[in-house]
Amino acid sequence: MEFIKELLAQSDIFLFTHIGFWLFFGAILIFNFILYKKRIVRIAFLLMASLFFYYKTGGYFFSLLIISTIVDYSIGRALHYNSRKAIRRLLVGISLIINLGVLGYFKYTYFLIDVFEQFYATDIKTYDFLAAFSNNLFGTSFNIDKIILPVGISFFTFQTISYTIDVYRKELKPVTNIVDFGFYVSFFPQLIAGPIVRAKHFIPQIYKQLVLSEKWIWWSILLIIGGLFKKMLISDFLSVNLVDRVFEHPISYSGFEIILAIYAYTLQIYCDFSGYTDIALGVALLLGFRLPKNFNHPYKAISLSDFWRRWHMSLSSWLRDYLYIPLGGNRKGNLRTLINLMLTMLLGGLWHGAALKYIVWGGLHGFGLMMNRLINGFIKKDYLLLKPIGWFITFNFVAFTWIIFRVDSLHNLQIILDRIHRAFMPFSMWAVLSSIPYLLALLLIGYLLHWLPERFLKRSKIRFIKAPLLVKIIFTSITLYLIYTLHQSTLLPFIYFRF
Repeated sequence: MEFIKELLAQSDIFLFTHIGFWLFFGAILIFNFILYKKRIVRIAFLLMASLFFYYKTGGYFFSLLIISTIVDYSIGRALHYNSRKAIRRLLVGISLIINLGVLGYFKYTYFLIDVFEQFYATDIKTYDFLAAFSNNLFGTSFNIDKIILPVGISFFTFQTISYTIDVYRKELKPVTNIVDFGFYVSFFPQLIAGPIVRAKHFIPQIYKQLVLSEKWIWWSILLIIGGLFKKMLISDFLSVNLVDRVFEHPISYSGFEIILAIYAYTLQIYCDFSGYTDIALGVALLLGFRLPKNFNHPYKAISLSDFWRRWHMSLSSWLRDYLYIPLGGNRKGNLRTLINLMLTMLLGGLWHGAALKYIVWGGLHGFGLMMNRLINGFIKKDYLLLKPIGWFITFNFVAFTWIIFRVDSLHNLQIILDRIHRAFMPFSMWAVLSSIPYLLALLLIGYLLHWLPERFLKRSKIRFIKAPLLVKIIFTSITLYLIYTLHQSTLLPFIYFRF
């Protein structure tokens, strides 16, 4: 019992890579199957488990999750009972003001203060008014000198906003039970780093009977194993042994080493984020819920628009449906379409973080999408080399825009670009490569696995699922043992936890 108490007290226990999480999930899995015939009790239990999960990962910020749940549940019900257009618009406006206001306060206050300070050459002391209000009213002891970003706030905020808008558009009937709605908002596998789940896709599953075949169980296990492999063996190893070192002190490395680190980070961020998503999909499926696919081999993309149909698909589709199309999409002429693309990507960049670098990153992708659209009007679709040329340009454009996404400061960005230009040192390439054989092998393996033909990957998954039970158990056991044995000693948080 003391061991369990100590384990629960650890802040990193709820990382998907921590053994403690799997003990927690195992207990939830058992109760989920025990209660599978009692829908209301089962959903209420999963809601409590999800709130506990967020409390352990986000502390008392779970109160924001509860407030967001109450606000949008109430507005959804009010929209159902009001047919007057003005009132319905007012209700949606209230939802947007509250949700985006809370998100903006916690995520963008420092950014706005920095802009104000630089513009007016003044110094503003940060004061957390919400923390002070809580301290005075509830006797809490929050730090009022620093505004802390709650984990997962960007994800669950977008989920509740999409619910309210879908109810307003009459594409979805409002949920009549706040427990069911709270479960949708707080479902723990995807709560911290997505995918962003639409209510119209998830809520109908709440009312279905739990049915899980052996096929889906092993598919879930395969997703979890693949996600752990991506995160723990590829992403963390590249991060610790190359990427972090180079990006923190670029002046100490040659241009070739920096380019190697850029391609390593390109693979790292994909394996880290898609690894989380794979685990989330597998965990959710074992509980009887299907989450949307979030990645589709994005580095196979032959154009930038193709890349955004494959990368962070739940965010891309959210921005398309709730921002790009309402702005006019491609229905109001070419110039307006280009402007809409740029605005969507600028706001998409800002969603990732409150810093100039994310706006620049989004702007570059917006510019790339604009060029993509303009060029498509002049290129013959049957041009033989179109796909390989398109892939080469797209992959390298994405890889080098990741530099801006990763750098800690604009000063380091300047050093990185300068070292690539002035200190490439081609004669030292072999010496560099021969000094990192394991890292180089892992880099090549990671990209080769990503670029394997889709047909081969599907056949391999089907063969695993259809294999004899003993073979599957042995393969799973050996793979998990190797992952945890070969993993770095330090558990690294998932990259998208900070967004």
